[in-house]
This record gives sequence, structure tokens and C-alpha cells, in this order.
Amino acid sequence: MSLPIRNVAIIAHVDHGKTTLVDALLKQSGIFREGEDVPDCVMDSNDLERERGITILSKNTAVKYKDTLINIVDTPGHADFGGEVERVLGMVDGCILIVDANEGPMPQTRFVLKKALEKGLRPIVVVNKIDRPRAEPMVAVDKVLDLFLELGADDDQCEFPYLFASGLSGFAKESLEDESKDMQPLFDAILRHVPPPIGDVSKPLQLQVTTLDYSDFLGRIVIGKIHNGTINMGQPTALLKEDGSVVRGKVTKLLGFEGLKRIEIEQATAGMIVAVAGFADANIGETLACPNEPLALPLIKVDEPTLQMTFCVNDSPFAGKEGKFVTSRQVRDRLLRELETNVALRVEETDSPDRFMVSGRGELHSAF
Repeated sequence: MSLPIRNVAIIAHVDHGKTTLVDALLKQSGIFREGEDVPDCVMDSNDLERERGITILSKNTAVKYKDTLINIVDTPGHADFGGEVERVLGMVDGCILIVDANEGPMPQTRFVLKKALEKGLRPIVVVNKIDRPRAEPMVAVDKVLDLFLELGADDDQCEFPYLFASGLSGFAKESLEDESKDMQPLFDAILRHVPPPIGDVSKPLQLQVTTLDYSDFLGRIVIGKIHNGTINMGQPTALLKEDGSVVRGKVTKLLGFEGLKRIEIEQATAGMIVAVAGFADANIGETLACPNEPLALPLIKVDEPTLQMTFCVNDSPFAGKEGKFVTSRQVRDRLLRELETNVALRVEETDSPDRFMVSGRGELHSAF
């Protein structure tokens, strides 16, 4: 069954213009009212993301184009936050790979592309920043093809569509000779090259938890793609835990995405990305399923940590001079809270109650 939905992730090396390109897509999709004050980097809503100027957390938005709902998943571009990339690629059916027209593919380009190819996705390549000095768009395309071949892409993946763009100037085009007008060619490419989601509404419900959020009013909110079946507001649902146990509950709130907002909906079907409240014990990778026919989806697998650090209470002469949360209990609570949403992180207790062994994907990941 073909649904008027496209689920697409945007992946790139750090500072290749991914967030700016997403800004242009959102602004030209009509989700903002006329005269509304729209900040730059609207998807980088986390304070640390704005401070460092990079995407750290995966986030999704939705826009409508030609009666098709396009779910756009923005992903980090640094390997330290690769756990975010790995878990959300299972939600999408295609991806947009952004490459700087001057720099070409970079180390993180290799990382995120490798993950996309392993998922069987066929990327749309966008050569960005073509209006910059010393830009060599066609050279960048050739280098991307070499990278595809090096990573073992199949014939279909190597025949990737490509466009030229400037996220800052707000245009994309299929040929360098075309007029630099707007982002419509990229929207059209998404409809043309990203397949609609595969799912059977007649099968029992299967929704995999990919992202966790929290609301003071609703409690824990799980976000994920419905692989099969239908989910309704107030529907009794089973949560299939990682250890094989089954926790029965009820959908207390069902939310869809519209622009940067979440809207209440009564029903969602296979292929849609939704947010669900009512399951306080849900964790990433687990499955919401039909209580009468509970069928779990494969758990999300991410690469193992590469860096290990010891986190401990400050015992230097300057201890207590700054900071609010300085006790071992507060450090422990913060680390355990991060474990709930960060699938690439490992935290181990040590012989000392004031020290914790934290394993992550790199300095940035552990510092976050």
C-alpha cells in the first residue's frame, strides 16, 4: 500500500551546511506564518548545540509538499554522536547526503554514508555551498562516487541522483546551468527518489521506540515509526521489553508532527512517525505492539564505545567554588538519566562510590 508519506534523514559531515539547508527547506515549505520571526538553525534547539554550533541530538520535523507528508530527520554529523545516527536510520526510507562543494567528502561523510548504505538506503547527494569561492561541484560529485565504490555500494546505490545547492541562499537545482531559484528541485527529488514507507495496516501493531522525550504533563514520550498496523488514541498496547518481558498499558496521548510542532491525532497507520505517551518504562529499541499478538522488532544495534573516562566528584582545592550539582549522588543521577536516551553510552559503578567509569564514542560524546 503506497502512502502519501516520505521519511527521509539528512546526513553530513560537520559544518557542511546541513542545518542551514534544513532551515531553507522549513522556511520554504510554508510552515511558518507570514511575518513570524524565525531564528537560524531552528532544529538545533538544545542550548549546547547552539553554543557549539553543531547538531548533537537527532530531531524530526514534518512538512507537506504536493499533498505528501515529508518527515525530515535531522542527524548529527560527528562520529562521537553516531549512536543518534544509527538508531534513526531505521525510521527512514531514504536519506540526503550533503557534501561541501569545496571540501568534498570528509571523514564523517564516510561514517554516516557507511551507516546509510548498510541500511540499504539510496542517498540523494546534495553538493552544497556551490556559491562559495573555489567551489568545485563536479569534482565533489566524482569524489562522492569514489567513496560509494570504496564503501561497497551496490549498482543501484552508485547511480545516485545529485543536486547542487546553497542552503544559505535557499536554492537547489539539478544542473549548474539551471536558475538559482528555490528549494523546489530538492522537494521534487525527495518525492521522486525516496520510496514510500513499507508497512501493512492489516497486520498487528509494531512501533519501535527510537527517541525518548519528557513532558511535565505527559511524562515519558516515545517517538518512533509504525512499521505495521494502526495505533489509536486510548488503545490498549503492549510494551515488549529488551529482556523479553511484556508490560501492558494504554496510549494516553497520540501526537503527530507538523512543522516544529506536535499535534494531537486520533489515529496513525503504518509508515507514520509519531509520539506516544503512556509508557513510563519504555526504552530505546523496544517495541509497542498489539497486546493480543505481541511481535517484537529487532533491537537497535550501535557500535561499541571507543573512549573510557572516569567521572568523579571534584576533590581539588577549588571544590565547591562553582557549579550547582557537585555531590556523587547528583553526578550518578545525571549519568543514569543520560543512559535512558543515549544508546551509545555505558556507565559502570566502581569500587569507590564517588567514581563512575563512563564509556563513550569520543571526547564530545562524553562531554555532552
